[in-house]
Amino acid sequence: MQDSFPDTVTRLSRYLLPTEKQAPADAEALSHKLMVRAGLVRQLGAGLWTFLPAGWRAHENAAQIVREEMDAIGCQEMLMPVINPADLWQRSGRYSIDEVFKLKDRKGADMVLALTAEEVITFHVSSIVRSYRQLPFSAYHFQTKGRDEARPRAGILRTREFIMKDAYTFDRDRAGLDEHYEHFRGAYDRIFDRCGLEWYRVESDVGMMGGFGAHEYMAPCPAGENDVALAPGYAANVEVASGEPAPVELPAPRSAPEEVPTPGLTTIAEVAGALHLPEGALLKSYPVMVEDRGLVLVVLRGDHQVNAIKLANALGAEFRAAREDEFAQRIGPAGSMGPVGADVPVLLDDAVAPGPYVVGANRDGYHLQGVEPGRDFPFKRADVRTVMAGDTVNGHPIRIEPAIEVGNIFKLGTRFSEPLGATYLDESGSEQLIWMGSYGIGPARICAAAVEQFADEQGISWPRSISPYDVHLVGLGKPGTDEHALAERLYGELRDAGLDVIYDDREDLGPGGKFADAELLGCPLRLTAGKRSLASGELEAQVRRGQESRTLPLEGAADAAAELWRTLA
Repeated sequence: MQDSFPDTVTRLSRYLLPTEKQAPADAEALSHKLMVRAGLVRQLGAGLWTFLPAGWRAHENAAQIVREEMDAIGCQEMLMPVINPADLWQRSGRYSIDEVFKLKDRKGADMVLALTAEEVITFHVSSIVRSYRQLPFSAYHFQTKGRDEARPRAGILRTREFIMKDAYTFDRDRAGLDEHYEHFRGAYDRIFDRCGLEWYRVESDVGMMGGFGAHEYMAPCPAGENDVALAPGYAANVEVASGEPAPVELPAPRSAPEEVPTPGLTTIAEVAGALHLPEGALLKSYPVMVEDRGLVLVVLRGDHQVNAIKLANALGAEFRAAREDEFAQRIGPAGSMGPVGADVPVLLDDAVAPGPYVVGANRDGYHLQGVEPGRDFPFKRADVRTVMAGDTVNGHPIRIEPAIEVGNIFKLGTRFSEPLGATYLDESGSEQLIWMGSYGIGPARICAAAVEQFADEQGISWPRSISPYDVHLVGLGKPGTDEHALAERLYGELRDAGLDVIYDDREDLGPGGKFADAELLGCPLRLTAGKRSLASGELEAQVRRGQESRTLPLEGAADAAAELWRTLA
């Protein structure tokens, strides 16, 4: 009896690759559209995605590169649970984070679906490490993560469940952490180079991770959910980026503030237009309620915007926008609010240069001209604005572009070791806190970034290192023909030459459909075996990136294809 299951599962006649002509109606990101169309992923629900066989191969190719580079710097692979007792997260202070999935078991015990594993690994280390002789070391794992994402979007880029590699370093002191951090920085650089991405490392905010230093690895592309400020020798997430603002022409100084009528004018643009001034010659006021402190008035140039993350860092506490009933009596009405005479602390943005400005007069329909910070109102300073394109760093203009965050590294310090009791005895027998670092990478994000960066009108164009397959072999002959026999022979020879091959042996699809699927899937090299190959003695080859056509002699075609493949990006 004929075996109905051939010796391999990489024949498209038996392969689960449900390609689609149309993208999902709600898809906006290019990677979302193409990964669904190419049969790589399928959606289960909001932020919940299934990786189909070819998509999973790409994911695991990226993961294997990560694994190899972690192993190369002596980081040890392990596995920790995704379900955690809530107590650990309560002790670390992260239980209240909105994005943390919270649940109860059948006995009513509070549990967490872990975002990351700082709590778990620190808990274990607290009972394992006793002496300075056990430090330093590092460990990592690949594990499913849960994130109660408010707005899942962009396909596999912003999801509620995903796999992440997170690694952790443990050191005796700050110097040891700094050294460990540099090893991981080098490993991450090599990972993204090997994955074939365009990327850069940027300064970033520590966010919910805590600690005192962080970098993100960004892959520039239009679908990116982060904005990055770039200049020669400078790269930073806009969340923390700083720069010199473009100068603004201020009006002539006055000996004291003078009131000017501005009836019905409540926006910066309206007041600036009426007074024939640039918007940067006005100061805008932003009242906030600060946790454990109360009302604070944030003041910045009229052409600038408050950066919520920088403001929170400057305040050192959580804050929210104040309601009118909270600020109207102590400051003034919305639309005419200003710092002169305000009965609250004033935080002035660093970009406000000395000189006369226009501010709200704290009564409807009026503003003040000639107001000078310091002379006319007291203040403390901080950098609380969002950088803009055209600002400068060391004299070089900043440009801002969107990017996907594909990795991050954090200097946690004692952020987790202190609340979770991870200590060691030093050489003198004194108890010391362990210094920690945290290092994350998302293989799915690497795949999505590669799709975004290199796709063309026909479909995906994978980097060679993470492509689901090395070669896409298209057979154009029917069973029993010489050209079919040629394709079958090549299929075996290519695999013998060490190449991973996806073989389109489908009998119910014509050449046009097969070529369209090959371009959509995006393997680096396509080989076509048909009548023309037999007639010419040459095999048709197409390099996917740039769609460059070549020919290979039939004699030794597999070895020639392997050699060509090794030259591709």
